[in-house]
Amino acid sequence: MHKEMKTGFIGGGNMAEAIIKGLLAGGVPAANLTVSEPSEQRRGHLSERYGIRTISDNGELCRQSDLVILAVKPQVFSQALKDVQGSNQLYISIMAGVKCAAIEEVLGAEARVVRVMPNTPALVLEGATAIARGTRATDDDLSITRRIFDLVGTSCVVEEKLLDAVTGVSGSGPAYVLTFIEALSDAGVKHGLTRDVATALAAQTVYGTAKLLLETREHPAVLKSQVASPGGTTIAAMHQLDRDGFRAATINAVDVCVARSMELGKK
Repeated sequence: MHKEMKTGFIGGGNMAEAIIKGLLAGGVPAANLTVSEPSEQRRGHLSERYGIRTISDNGELCRQSDLVILAVKPQVFSQALKDVQGSNQLYISIMAGVKCAAIEEVLGAEARVVRVMPNTPALVLEGATAIARGTRATDDDLSITRRIFDLVGTSCVVEEKLLDAVTGVSGSGPAYVLTFIEALSDAGVKHGLTRDVATALAAQTVYGTAKLLLETREHPAVLKSQVASPGGTTIAAMHQLDRDGFRAATINAVDVCVARSMELGKK
Protein backbone atom coordinates (compact mmCIF):
# COMPACT_ATOMS: atom_id res chain seq x y z
CA MET A 1 0.00 0.00 0.00
CA HIS A 2 1.37 3.40 -1.02
CA LYS A 3 1.36 5.79 1.94
CA GLU A 4 -0.05 8.56 -0.24
CA MET A 5 -3.17 6.58 -1.14
CA LYS A 6 -6.34 8.23 0.12
CA THR A 7 -8.10 5.67 2.32
CA GLY A 8 -11.72 6.05 3.34
CA PHE A 9 -13.76 4.12 5.90
CA ILE A 10 -17.52 3.71 5.71
CA GLY A 11 -18.24 3.05 9.37
CA GLY A 12 -16.07 4.10 12.28
CA GLY A 13 -16.54 1.29 14.82
CA ASN A 14 -13.97 -0.64 16.83
CA MET A 15 -12.53 -2.65 13.95
CA ALA A 16 -12.22 0.45 11.75
CA GLU A 17 -10.42 2.16 14.62
CA ALA A 18 -8.02 -0.78 14.94
CA ILE A 19 -7.15 -0.51 11.23
CA ILE A 20 -6.69 3.26 11.56
CA LYS A 21 -4.26 2.70 14.44
CA GLY A 22 -2.35 0.18 12.36
CA LEU A 23 -2.14 2.46 9.31
CA LEU A 24 -0.93 5.40 11.39
CA ALA A 25 1.65 3.20 13.14
CA GLY A 26 2.76 2.04 9.69
CA GLY A 27 3.51 5.60 8.60
CA VAL A 28 0.35 6.54 6.71
CA PRO A 29 -0.30 10.28 7.26
CA ALA A 30 -3.47 11.12 9.18
CA ALA A 31 -4.32 13.57 6.39
CA ASN A 32 -4.80 10.62 4.02
CA LEU A 33 -7.45 8.92 6.20
CA THR A 34 -11.14 9.85 6.25
CA VAL A 35 -14.06 8.20 8.03
CA SER A 36 -17.73 8.52 7.15
CA GLU A 37 -19.72 7.80 10.31
CA PRO A 38 -23.32 8.76 11.22
CA SER A 39 -22.65 9.14 14.97
CA GLU A 40 -21.47 12.64 15.85
CA GLN A 41 -19.98 11.36 19.10
CA ARG A 42 -18.00 8.68 17.28
CA ARG A 43 -16.80 11.18 14.65
CA GLY A 44 -15.58 13.46 17.43
CA HIS A 45 -13.73 10.61 19.14
CA LEU A 46 -11.90 9.53 15.98
CA SER A 47 -11.08 13.07 14.91
CA GLU A 48 -9.73 14.14 18.31
CA ARG A 49 -7.81 10.97 19.04
CA TYR A 50 -6.19 10.36 15.66
CA GLY A 51 -6.29 13.72 13.87
CA ILE A 52 -8.14 12.25 10.89
CA ARG A 53 -10.95 13.83 8.89
CA THR A 54 -14.50 12.66 9.65
CA ILE A 55 -17.66 13.27 7.62
CA SER A 56 -21.18 11.85 7.39
CA ASP A 57 -21.54 11.49 3.60
CA ASN A 58 -20.67 8.06 2.19
CA GLY A 59 -20.90 9.23 -1.41
CA GLU A 60 -18.46 12.08 -0.85
CA LEU A 61 -16.10 9.75 0.99
CA CYS A 62 -15.94 7.34 -1.95
CA ARG A 63 -15.44 10.11 -4.49
CA GLN A 64 -12.33 11.36 -2.71
CA SER A 65 -10.79 7.96 -1.78
CA ASP A 66 -8.45 5.65 -3.70
CA LEU A 67 -9.60 2.70 -1.62
CA VAL A 68 -12.61 2.31 0.65
CA ILE A 69 -12.93 0.01 3.66
CA LEU A 70 -16.52 -1.10 4.25
CA ALA A 71 -16.86 -1.41 8.02
CA VAL A 72 -20.61 -1.18 8.66
CA LYS A 73 -22.90 -3.83 10.10
CA PRO A 74 -23.87 -6.39 7.43
CA GLN A 75 -27.59 -5.71 7.77
CA VAL A 76 -27.22 -2.05 6.81
CA PHE A 77 -24.67 -2.31 3.99
CA SER A 78 -27.20 -1.81 1.16
CA GLN A 79 -28.49 1.35 2.84
CA ALA A 80 -24.94 2.58 3.54
CA LEU A 81 -23.97 2.19 -0.11
CA LYS A 82 -27.15 3.57 -1.72
CA ASP A 83 -25.53 6.96 -2.45
CA VAL A 84 -22.26 5.45 -3.66
CA GLN A 85 -21.59 5.47 -7.38
CA GLY A 86 -19.54 2.39 -8.15
CA SER A 87 -16.19 3.05 -9.78
CA ASN A 88 -12.98 1.15 -10.36
CA GLN A 89 -11.79 1.85 -6.83
CA LEU A 90 -10.76 -0.92 -4.48
CA TYR A 91 -13.40 -1.74 -1.86
CA ILE A 92 -12.25 -3.83 1.11
CA SER A 93 -15.12 -5.34 3.09
CA ILE A 94 -14.87 -6.49 6.70
CA MET A 95 -18.63 -7.15 6.83
CA ALA A 96 -19.23 -10.68 8.14
CA GLY A 97 -21.28 -12.94 5.89
CA VAL A 98 -21.69 -10.50 2.98
CA LYS A 99 -20.38 -12.14 -0.19
CA CYS A 100 -18.28 -10.29 -2.75
CA ALA A 101 -20.99 -10.86 -5.36
CA ALA A 102 -23.56 -9.02 -3.23
CA ILE A 103 -21.25 -6.02 -2.81
CA GLU A 104 -20.37 -6.01 -6.52
CA GLU A 105 -24.07 -6.05 -7.38
CA VAL A 106 -24.70 -2.94 -5.28
CA LEU A 107 -21.58 -1.04 -6.41
CA GLY A 108 -21.77 -1.91 -10.10
CA ALA A 109 -19.65 -3.48 -12.77
CA GLU A 110 -16.42 -1.54 -12.26
CA ALA A 111 -15.94 -2.01 -8.52
CA ARG A 112 -13.03 -4.15 -7.33
CA VAL A 113 -13.91 -5.95 -4.10
CA VAL A 114 -11.80 -7.85 -1.59
CA ARG A 115 -13.52 -9.53 1.35
CA VAL A 116 -11.74 -9.79 4.67
CA MET A 117 -12.43 -11.73 7.88
CA PRO A 118 -10.43 -10.17 10.75
CA ASN A 119 -10.84 -10.94 14.45
CA THR A 120 -10.96 -8.88 17.64
CA PRO A 121 -7.26 -9.19 18.62
CA ALA A 122 -6.71 -6.73 15.75
CA LEU A 123 -7.74 -4.16 18.38
CA VAL A 124 -4.33 -4.74 20.02
CA LEU A 125 -2.55 -5.22 16.66
CA GLU A 126 -2.47 -9.03 17.04
CA GLY A 127 -5.28 -10.00 14.68
CA ALA A 128 -5.57 -13.08 12.50
CA THR A 129 -7.09 -12.08 9.15
CA ALA A 130 -8.14 -14.08 6.10
CA ILE A 131 -8.55 -12.37 2.72
CA ALA A 132 -10.54 -13.46 -0.35
CA ARG A 133 -10.70 -11.74 -3.73
CA GLY A 134 -13.86 -10.80 -5.58
CA THR A 135 -14.48 -11.17 -9.32
CA ARG A 136 -12.45 -8.18 -10.50
CA ALA A 137 -9.86 -7.81 -7.72
CA THR A 138 -6.27 -7.93 -8.96
CA ASP A 139 -3.08 -9.37 -7.50
CA ASP A 140 -2.10 -5.80 -6.57
CA ASP A 141 -5.42 -5.41 -4.73
CA LEU A 142 -4.65 -8.52 -2.69
CA SER A 143 -1.16 -7.22 -1.91
CA ILE A 144 -2.51 -3.86 -0.76
CA THR A 145 -5.10 -5.58 1.43
CA ARG A 146 -2.51 -7.87 2.99
CA ARG A 147 -0.21 -4.94 3.74
CA ILE A 148 -3.06 -3.17 5.55
CA PHE A 149 -4.04 -6.15 7.69
CA ASP A 150 -0.45 -7.18 8.41
CA LEU A 151 -0.26 -3.85 10.26
CA VAL A 152 -2.86 -5.15 12.75
CA GLY A 153 -1.56 -8.73 13.02
CA THR A 154 -1.05 -11.38 10.36
CA SER A 155 -2.97 -12.26 7.21
CA CYS A 156 -3.46 -15.09 4.74
CA VAL A 157 -5.28 -15.46 1.41
CA VAL A 158 -8.03 -18.07 0.94
CA GLU A 159 -10.82 -18.77 -1.53
CA GLU A 160 -14.04 -17.01 -0.59
CA LYS A 161 -15.86 -20.32 -0.06
CA LEU A 162 -13.44 -21.05 2.82
CA LEU A 163 -14.32 -17.91 4.79
CA ASP A 164 -17.01 -19.87 6.68
CA ALA A 165 -14.26 -22.19 7.93
CA VAL A 166 -12.17 -19.13 8.83
CA THR A 167 -15.12 -17.81 10.84
CA GLY A 168 -15.22 -21.05 12.80
CA VAL A 169 -11.50 -21.08 13.57
CA SER A 170 -10.25 -17.49 13.95
CA GLY A 171 -13.32 -15.27 13.58
CA SER A 172 -15.13 -16.81 16.56
CA GLY A 173 -11.98 -18.39 17.99
CA PRO A 174 -11.25 -15.62 20.52
CA ALA A 175 -14.47 -16.56 22.34
CA TYR A 176 -13.36 -20.20 22.65
CA VAL A 177 -9.93 -19.14 23.91
CA LEU A 178 -11.46 -16.73 26.44
CA THR A 179 -13.75 -19.50 27.69
CA PHE A 180 -10.70 -21.74 28.17
CA ILE A 181 -8.81 -18.98 30.02
CA GLU A 182 -11.84 -18.40 32.25
CA ALA A 183 -12.11 -22.14 33.03
CA LEU A 184 -8.36 -22.40 33.73
CA SER A 185 -8.65 -19.40 36.05
CA ASP A 186 -11.65 -20.96 37.81
CA ALA A 187 -9.59 -24.10 38.40
CA GLY A 188 -6.80 -22.01 39.95
CA VAL A 189 -9.29 -20.29 42.26
CA LYS A 190 -10.72 -23.68 43.23
CA HIS A 191 -7.25 -24.68 44.40
CA GLY A 192 -6.60 -21.52 46.39
CA LEU A 193 -5.18 -18.92 44.00
CA THR A 194 -6.67 -15.43 44.00
CA ARG A 195 -8.72 -14.55 40.92
CA ASP A 196 -6.19 -11.93 39.78
CA VAL A 197 -3.26 -14.32 40.03
CA ALA A 198 -5.13 -17.23 38.44
CA THR A 199 -6.33 -15.14 35.47
CA ALA A 200 -2.91 -13.55 34.94
CA LEU A 201 -1.22 -16.98 34.93
CA ALA A 202 -3.85 -18.49 32.61
CA ALA A 203 -3.80 -15.60 30.13
CA GLN A 204 0.00 -15.39 29.98
CA THR A 205 0.21 -19.16 29.53
CA VAL A 206 -2.07 -18.99 26.48
CA TYR A 207 -0.26 -15.96 25.08
CA GLY A 208 3.22 -17.39 25.67
CA THR A 209 2.36 -20.82 24.32
CA ALA A 210 0.89 -19.33 21.14
CA LYS A 211 4.02 -17.22 20.67
CA LEU A 212 6.24 -20.27 21.24
CA LEU A 213 4.30 -22.22 18.62
CA LEU A 214 4.42 -19.42 16.06
CA GLU A 215 8.12 -18.70 16.54
CA THR A 216 9.36 -22.31 16.60
CA ARG A 217 6.99 -23.43 13.80
CA GLU A 218 6.86 -26.85 15.45
CA HIS A 219 3.77 -29.06 15.31
CA PRO A 220 1.67 -28.54 18.46
CA ALA A 221 2.14 -32.21 19.37
CA VAL A 222 5.94 -31.78 19.43
CA LEU A 223 5.79 -28.87 21.88
CA LYS A 224 3.16 -30.66 23.95
CA SER A 225 5.43 -33.70 24.30
CA GLN A 226 8.15 -31.43 25.70
CA VAL A 227 5.82 -30.48 28.57
CA ALA A 228 4.47 -33.97 29.27
CA SER A 229 7.28 -35.89 30.96
CA PRO A 230 6.94 -39.66 31.54
CA GLY A 231 4.72 -40.53 34.49
CA GLY A 232 4.25 -36.86 35.33
CA THR A 233 1.48 -34.43 36.13
CA THR A 234 0.88 -33.11 32.59
CA ILE A 235 0.27 -36.49 30.94
CA ALA A 236 -2.23 -37.32 33.68
CA ALA A 237 -4.06 -34.07 32.99
CA MET A 238 -3.99 -34.68 29.21
CA HIS A 239 -5.51 -38.13 29.76
CA GLN A 240 -8.38 -36.51 31.66
CA LEU A 241 -8.91 -33.87 28.93
CA ASP A 242 -9.19 -36.64 26.33
CA ARG A 243 -11.50 -38.65 28.59
CA ASP A 244 -13.78 -35.60 28.93
CA GLY A 245 -13.89 -35.02 25.19
CA PHE A 246 -11.88 -31.77 25.08
CA ARG A 247 -10.78 -32.18 21.46
CA ALA A 248 -14.17 -33.39 20.26
CA ALA A 249 -15.94 -30.52 22.02
CA THR A 250 -13.63 -28.02 20.30
CA ILE A 251 -14.17 -29.54 16.85
CA ASN A 252 -17.93 -29.75 17.45
CA ALA A 253 -18.01 -26.05 18.38
CA VAL A 254 -16.23 -25.12 15.14
CA ASP A 255 -18.62 -27.37 13.15
CA VAL A 256 -21.64 -25.56 14.58
CA CYS A 257 -20.06 -22.16 14.01
CA VAL A 258 -19.23 -22.93 10.35
CA ALA A 259 -22.77 -24.24 9.73
CA ARG A 260 -24.26 -21.09 11.24
CA SER A 261 -21.96 -18.90 9.16
CA MET A 262 -23.10 -20.70 6.00
CA GLU A 263 -26.73 -20.27 7.02
CA LEU A 264 -26.33 -16.54 7.64
CA GLY A 265 -24.51 -16.14 4.32
CA LYS A 266 -27.58 -17.40 2.45
CA LYS A 267 -29.86 -14.73 3.92
